[in-house]
Formats: sequence, structure tokens, C-alpha cells
Amino acid sequence: MNAIDHPLVAAYLDSVARETAPLPADRRAELLADLREHIEVSDARDDAGIRAVLAELGDPRTVAASALAEEEPSAVAAPAPTGPLSGRQVGRLVAVLPALGGLLVLASPFAGTLVLAIGIALLWKTPLWSARHKLIGTATAVAVPALLVLGGLLLAGGRLGPVEVLLIGVFAVGVPVSGVLTLLRALRD
Repeated sequence: MNAIDHPLVAAYLDSVARETAPLPADRRAELLADLREHIEVSDARDDAGIRAVLAELGDPRTVAASALAEEEPSAVAAPAPTGPLSGRQVGRLVAVLPALGGLLVLASPFAGTLVLAIGIALLWKTPLWSARHKLIGTATAVAVPALLVLGGLLLAGGRLGPVEVLLIGVFAVGVPVSGVLTLLRALRD
């Protein structure tokens, strides 16, 4: 078996590739090619010889740290987000949640109020927006329940015609959507 085909070598090179993920692709490929070449020119054929060559090269984290230290900071990519959602995906979800809660109030007051409260709390805890954008998101999400209460008061007073009902419907959807769009635009910028 050729040394480069050995499972220990494959695991070592995979580990170095993972650890050097922030490097530019061409630099990472060059580093891995250099390591492969060093391993190939060694006379190691058995496990002990391969372990000795890999030990001589150094721990994959140390190799990666050295390569990363040699790169200019602007050339190194930011680490990939970990977990099931990236920061942008979480931001989009948080941007939509308060408005969704406000609209859900129309169908289910309890569930809508709960989603609205959670959405507003997350909006204010998330550092992705300025206080101004957070106020816009909160105000546009709360607009639907406020319009619902106002519409109910006007309806109880008998002063609500078809035009007013249509306007309340347009505002009930348009205002939260405009708030979401504002938050998403700010997130993108």
C-alpha cells in the first residue's frame, strides 16, 4: 500500500483540510499538496512509519494554526456559522416573527399575543438592528392588534362602513409587511 492511500494519512489530511477551512481555497490546496508530497516521498509503508511521518509534520491543528498565521487577516474567511441556522437565517426569522404574531392575533388572540410577545422580545435581544429599526419592527407588529381594538370600538359604535373595513384590512396586512421589509432591508445592509 502506498503511504498516501493509508487511512491514517487520509484522516490526517481531512483534519488539516477542516482546520484550514478559513484559508483561501488555493492556499489550502497548496498546503495539502505540500503535505501529500512530503508523505509520498517518505519511505513509510507500515503503520509505525506513517505515524512517525505524521508526527514529524505535526498535529493538524498546529499545521493549520501556522498556515493561518502566515495569511493576511483580510485573506482569511470568517468561520462558517455553526448550528442549524446561520445568523442571517435567525435574523430573517426574528424579523418576521413579531409581524406574524400581530397577524395571528386576528385568528387566535391567545396564540397571536404569545407569538407577538416572543417575537418582540427576540427582536430587542438580537443585536442585528439599531434601536430605531427595533422600534419600527415593534410598532408595525403592534399595529394589527391596535387596529383590531380600534376597529372593534368603531364597529361597536356603529360607525364602521365597508370602506373603513377595507382600509383596516389593508393596513392590518400592509403595516406589518412594511415593518418586516424594513427589518430585512436593514439586515441585508
